Amino acid sequence: MVRRERRKEVQLRVAEARQRDIGRKIARLDSKAIRELGLSPGDLVEIIGKRSTLAIVWPPYKEDDGMGLIRIDGEVRRNAGVSVGDYVRVAKANAKPATKIVLAPFESLPFVGDFARIVRSQLLNLPVMKGDIIVIPVLGMGVELKVTSTSPTNAVIVTENTVVEVSTTPVRRVEEVGGITYEDIGGLHEELQRIREMVELPLKHPELFRHLGIDPP
Repeated sequence: MVRRERRKEVQLRVAEARQRDIGRKIARLDSKAIRELGLSPGDLVEIIGKRSTLAIVWPPYKEDDGMGLIRIDGEVRRNAGVSVGDYVRVAKANAKPATKIVLAPFESLPFVGDFARIVRSQLLNLPVMKGDIIVIPVLGMGVELKVTSTSPTNAVIVTENTVVEVSTTPVRRVEEVGGITYEDIGGLHEELQRIREMVELPLKHPELFRHLGIDPP
């Protein structure tokens, strides 16, 4: 587990990140939780679900404050092993500068070159810990990598001096909770709303379609 400055924890309910926060390892916490944990914006927290991961503290949106929420994106949720609506434990965390991190793909990488340099640039100044799954955008697609080791162990921050190694040997994928969601698809708000209506409306209100005498799509 991550070494914590304080043992105090709070419990918060998971909500989707807003589009502006996706891919930035941001956790927007309720103000009460921030006060109870002695946090300031920019501090790190450990988010504990079925697994543990790290995120950077940001203040809540005004309309969320007082609702006991933590807004995190799909990548952070997956690394914590939770879904929207689940409850997580949150504690203050400390991280040391990483001297080295090793990552491995789930499939053979389809390209060559200095991929490790690209990975480091994407992770620069972000917290990681062993077991995290990171999505690196390359050539219009997302390449998933798993953090297989860090030095020092536990929580680390990737810096300009961090040695980043990407293994050529794929690792086995295990069953995950909280995968890719609507919010992880950027720039398609109207299209996503139509998809939500097509997919979710028949599931939530099948009686509307029966009343009209048509089969749900």
